[in-house]
Amino acid sequence: MGTKHYNRQSSLVRIKTPLITQLGNRLKSLQNSRGLAIKLLLLVCPITRSHFQREPRFRSTMAAFLVFMLLTLSSFCSPTRAEIFTSISQMTDLIFTERELVQSLKEYIEAEEMKLEAVKSWANKLDMLTRLSTSDPEGFLAHPVNAYKLMKRLNTEWSELESLVLQDPSDGFISNMSVHRQSFPDEEDEKGAAKALMRLQDTYKLDSESFSKGKLPGVRYNAELTVDDCFDMGKLAYNENDYYHSVLWMQQALRQMDSGEDAKTAKADILDYLSYSVYQMGDLPRAIELTQRLVAIDPSHQRAGGNLRYFEQLLSKELRDRGRSQQEPADERPIQLDTYERPKDYLPEREVYEALCRGEGVKMTSKRRSRLFCRYQDGSRNPRLLLKPMKEEDEWDSPHIVRFLEALSDEEIGKIKELAKPKLARATVRDPKTGVLTVAHYRVSKSAWLEGEDDPVIARVNQRIEDITGLTVDTAELLQVANYGVGGQYEPHYDFSRRPFDSNLKVDGNRLATYLNYKDEPDAFKSLGTGNRVATFLNYMSDVEAGGATVFPDFGAAIWPRKGTAVFWYNLFKSGEGDYRTRHAACPVLVGSKWVSNKWIHERGQEFRRPCGLTEVD
Repeated sequence: MGTKHYNRQSSLVRIKTPLITQLGNRLKSLQNSRGLAIKLLLLVCPITRSHFQREPRFRSTMAAFLVFMLLTLSSFCSPTRAEIFTSISQMTDLIFTERELVQSLKEYIEAEEMKLEAVKSWANKLDMLTRLSTSDPEGFLAHPVNAYKLMKRLNTEWSELESLVLQDPSDGFISNMSVHRQSFPDEEDEKGAAKALMRLQDTYKLDSESFSKGKLPGVRYNAELTVDDCFDMGKLAYNENDYYHSVLWMQQALRQMDSGEDAKTAKADILDYLSYSVYQMGDLPRAIELTQRLVAIDPSHQRAGGNLRYFEQLLSKELRDRGRSQQEPADERPIQLDTYERPKDYLPEREVYEALCRGEGVKMTSKRRSRLFCRYQDGSRNPRLLLKPMKEEDEWDSPHIVRFLEALSDEEIGKIKELAKPKLARATVRDPKTGVLTVAHYRVSKSAWLEGEDDPVIARVNQRIEDITGLTVDTAELLQVANYGVGGQYEPHYDFSRRPFDSNLKVDGNRLATYLNYKDEPDAFKSLGTGNRVATFLNYMSDVEAGGATVFPDFGAAIWPRKGTAVFWYNLFKSGEGDYRTRHAACPVLVGSKWVSNKWIHERGQEFRRPCGLTEVD
């Protein structure tokens, strides 16, 4: 008996059709917008009004056509709504959108209540009248006024009541929904946000209950996940063949349901997903125990019986292969983060990187700390820094990383954010093979590029960077502004363009990650004509409640965001060779909104400002 017969994915077809889902959403939007479309049609085409009223088919066809045209035009005019989850700044707009929709919903409810009150008042009045009239119909109608009012009621007033009942107070709400739906997150946003929670869970070693109960460091607002939320998280992981996270979230859903929490999700569904995911993680005894629970709840379940027999056969075969006759009882302890080993992925320094993000494994020794100093930096007596020199602190000795205090004022930060927000788009990386900019799953943020001509503040910031570093920014890239979204991160990377690996290049630090991640790539900046990225100047424009550190896995440094400060390091030695120790990462933001801006300074123009050294690694 093979796996195929009892494999959930083969016995229960799960169609993943985001295109069909989007089409369905569009059709719902079309349906909900018909009332608005009809009103618009009559407004712009009054000549069709009489024909419109006479021909229902004409009314339906024209309304559908108009809505189709409106949606088509809106798809060209409105900005893309995908990847909203990659920027907290853009997500804040949705908060106000939701508030407006709630207000519109309350107005609809109020209108419905007023309508019902009017109908109820009419019904109460007529109830008393009909009780009286039906007790003695002839006697009641003997009064001519009663006869007249009966004729009037049935001819006029009941028609008015009919019109009142047929009124639809939902038009305003539906119209508002139709307008805002274009900016709603889509399925990819929901999936991206869910994956972000799992990324945070892994990086900061947080169990599912921590998220479910809102037990996060530095939070100001409490938020909890329901059984249904946890189930949806586990189901998403399952559909991505991520059984490790599917187990964690299905187990949390089951734990909350067993504690008495109400849910729309059936316990049988949770056990179904959980048992199969546990099986995929190689834990047959627990898979059998969970499947037995499923069979007890739902004996007629379409997969449970077959899966149970299959799991028991596999376990029997394993026991025979080991020369054992009986299996020890399944582990009854709840599934935790460390119950199963997290699968390895493409990033060899994953454990070191994530440990640094948690503040673990930082190689700041007392000897190294004794070599760190603070000073006033006047940019070699630069006139603009003489009266107010920059405060400079050493963050690391080799490679030398410094932090500048009060590098940006609150007013400058506010202006930079204001200029960047309308331009924010999914941050990109250069493809190592083609040199073309593209989005990547390991960089989750949105960025914008600002020129000195955009505003005097940008020109002033650029000049300040030049004054502080002593390097010209004439050949530097534009000021890049980035805002990180849910679990926003940028995994370990180099800022400079690499040449083919040279194993004879001798520098300090762990070369394993360098070698394993090394990729030959074309000159990514050849089209700029400004050489490689010689240095990075990184401004922190917000404090972050938890997470969001800049870490250097090769030599074990972690630098934490502090609003208004900036860090600076050289990516290249004076010889122009890359300093591979500067491979760094932006850790996922656990709590907060992280804003940064950076200036990548290039080689050209620095010949006399940073002359070549005597050795390859000076």
